[in-house]
Amino acid sequence: MWGIIPAAGTGTRIQPLAFSKELLPVGSRIEADGSERPKAVSEYLVERMVAGGATRICFVISPTKSDIVRYYGAGIGGVDTAFVVQPRPAGLCDAIFRACPLIAPDDQVLVGLPDTIWFPGDALRHLPGDRLSFLLFPVEDPSLFDAVVTNADGRVEEIEVKAAAPRSRWVWGAFRMPGRTLHELAALWREPGRDDEYFGTLVNAWLARGNVATGVRAGESYVDVGTLGGYRSAIALLAGTP
Repeated sequence: MWGIIPAAGTGTRIQPLAFSKELLPVGSRIEADGSERPKAVSEYLVERMVAGGATRICFVISPTKSDIVRYYGAGIGGVDTAFVVQPRPAGLCDAIFRACPLIAPDDQVLVGLPDTIWFPGDALRHLPGDRLSFLLFPVEDPSLFDAVVTNADGRVEEIEVKAAAPRSRWVWGAFRMPGRTLHELAALWREPGRDDEYFGTLVNAWLARGNVATGVRAGESYVDVGTLGGYRSAIALLAGTP
């Protein structure tokens, strides 16, 4: 199983930093020798992907983010790492589909955002692997995210991309799909006139063609660490988590 981590963004909301935003220290970890060291925010996602079954991690980075290669190049959490370059900022869809040459149709794929922290840590295990499935979290202000509208059976009806008055308070924080679905979405994205920036608008078009996606309300807490306020919320969340 592959984990795809789009890490090419510039992080303008929390700059200036002397390093990539994905390496922002948030909390700490205990090493095998008992010593404590700072923990990069993206390590939380890597841990959750490994807990969800990922055996390989692909970071999609910009040409300037060599520090991520230095940090993760030797592997982490017992899994191998690969790096793909997004030449210029062009949105989440472009970043995710940069990993397509590595993904076989029979592979399983997890996708998450490296500047978020969420619980429970093993929630990705709840996502079915036979279709596109979203891990959903309840948030106070869903207008800041991509809210996911589902029916009573969990079938996704629509993704509301940063809507002013969303119908759902559940937002996606990560998702899973078969490799063949990743390639189907990439082919749709490349059709003339599309070139979506947001993954949600692309999924809506994919659903309109008769495809099916599932939303799983297995998330409990979700923090976007990409702002100073989010950073403070992440520290508070970690302080209150056993």
